Amino acid sequence: MSDGTNDAIGKEAGAEPRNGERRRGIDRVIMLLEALLRHRAPMRVGDIAKMIGAPRSTTYEIVNSLLDAEMLENVGGEGYVYFGRAMHLFGWAYSHHNAHYRRIIETLDKLAAETGETVQLCGLRGNKYVVLDCRDSPGPFRISSDVGVEVPIPWTASGRLLLGHMNEQELRDFIPSGDYRLPDGRIIAPAEFFADVALAHRQGFSETTALADRFTWCMAAPIRDGHGAIKRTLCLVLPVDTPEPRRDELLALLRERARGLSLAGG
Repeated sequence: MSDGTNDAIGKEAGAEPRNGERRRGIDRVIMLLEALLRHRAPMRVGDIAKMIGAPRSTTYEIVNSLLDAEMLENVGGEGYVYFGRAMHLFGWAYSHHNAHYRRIIETLDKLAAETGETVQLCGLRGNKYVVLDCRDSPGPFRISSDVGVEVPIPWTASGRLLLGHMNEQELRDFIPSGDYRLPDGRIIAPAEFFADVALAHRQGFSETTALADRFTWCMAAPIRDGHGAIKRTLCLVLPVDTPEPRRDELLALLRERARGLSLAGG
């Protein structure tokens, strides 16, 4: 599908696309899909064109190709488009044919059922934190998370583990200065965050309390890949007033399950 899309883009100039034009076309397809993902709701094609900085005519050609491929679909009758059923099939194929990811999903389900708490699979997208998957707490104090929403790394327990391979200067360069400001206006001192990252790296887990949400206690344990790197974390999100003995019990269980999912020791 990509080649056909890019050929259509190139023919605007009346010629087959050169390598640079083809590359720009591919980049715009990726930017368009990222724009929809970040917006998290249907958009008009004109608004997408503005968001990605592309000509409207080019954006319409890309959208029409993605509609034909069922990667996008029309929503309502006012020119809105959003992800189509082919995207669901791509996600289904990834989750069902990746044996390690299937194990992770099984662990999320079991851990949520055992603990009655909110369980998350977390990682990074660029220099932001995202929840990759989640099982919400069924209890009366319901803590839920939006999967895929990008959040500043310093707000999170997982972020302190995921950046454990960086030195202080690398952390300074990686974290945008505005990301140390919490939603309620409090500021996390960069030096305090760097110390938290070093502590999480040493002890092999991370806990934070009342950062992004004053009512939550978060704990994260690393899931290591085959090289020992931490690309994902397994997390629990608890009410902030959870008693310490209960937190200790849950942290031990969380670390055990994360070790079971790791492909290498650490």
